[in-house]
Amino acid sequence: MEAAEEDNKQVIFKGFIVGIPKETDMEVKVGKIELKAPKGSGAILVKNLYLSCDPYMRGRMREFYGSYIPPFVPGQALEGFGVSKVIDSDNPNFKPGDFISGFTGWEEYSLIRKTEQLRKIQQDDIPLSFHVGLLGMPGFTAYAGFFEVCSPKKGEYVFVSAASGAVGQLVGQLAKLHGCYVVGSAGTSQKVDLLKNKLGFDEAFNYKEEPNLDAAMKRYFPEGIDIYFDNVGGDMLDAALLNMRIHGRIAVCGMVSQQSLDNPQGIHNLFCLITKRIRMEGFLQSDYLDIFPRFLEQVVSYYKQGKIIYIEDMNEGLESAPSAFVGLFSGKNVGKQIIRVADE
Repeated sequence: MEAAEEDNKQVIFKGFIVGIPKETDMEVKVGKIELKAPKGSGAILVKNLYLSCDPYMRGRMREFYGSYIPPFVPGQALEGFGVSKVIDSDNPNFKPGDFISGFTGWEEYSLIRKTEQLRKIQQDDIPLSFHVGLLGMPGFTAYAGFFEVCSPKKGEYVFVSAASGAVGQLVGQLAKLHGCYVVGSAGTSQKVDLLKNKLGFDEAFNYKEEPNLDAAMKRYFPEGIDIYFDNVGGDMLDAALLNMRIHGRIAVCGMVSQQSLDNPQGIHNLFCLITKRIRMEGFLQSDYLDIFPRFLEQVVSYYKQGKIIYIEDMNEGLESAPSAFVGLFSGKNVGKQIIRVADE
């Protein structure tokens, strides 16, 4: 007997775009889905609980992305990292009732056929939503980027851009726990206050109030920068290059200032790489999956001891997803932007 079809609310990608994403580039529609994993498919059927809004998704809205992940398919639901509950399974590794994190659709229910990258969540007193933030891709990006790419030493001077965002807030806290001096930049006075008074940064500044970023760097780093964790690119990267110390390291994590530009701006101060013997390296968290268990153990321990906190910006319901995603590109989110799709 066939399972009955159920309504399945979805956020549909309408078509490839240029420029900054708009809410009208997506639409919320109701489709149909059979709440059953087909026999012999090896697939699982999940109910999505939390979805992650991430800036890299903008790149998937271009037809020719030329990156590590293919573009979205017009007319189909967007996809991204999420936390889901298994409803039905044709896969021996997952059973109904399991909570998982990994790639899923921007919809109420998803049939997931590619299960290799999914991770089972061991439930404890940590919020499930943290598995798309602190204990998910952004948190692991912060951990791998800081420790593996930046090779930090105690007492070094660390600068983090987009410091109140999903990745930056953890980089700063890990740097402080490692014994570094940490300064962050953000785009509102509220975020600057959070960085200094809640997240424990030594200093922070609002880049929108700085007419000269080079002068701002020299004010906050009179002795120069050892480590720059770059989430924005553009003018901020150019100014940081001028203020790096000899043998400084730059981890290139994101380029949110350039994501929506048809002609991304060039960087003018790359000569500093030579004169100051700087190592500048782009990376993906997926390059470091072998250290994921170590990351999980250490960060969970820090969180349970109260040594780190994690700020989420939670939007309710799939209807809010287009607005939440678009808001990433004007800095509307305070902390990690998440969509709550359903109750646990």
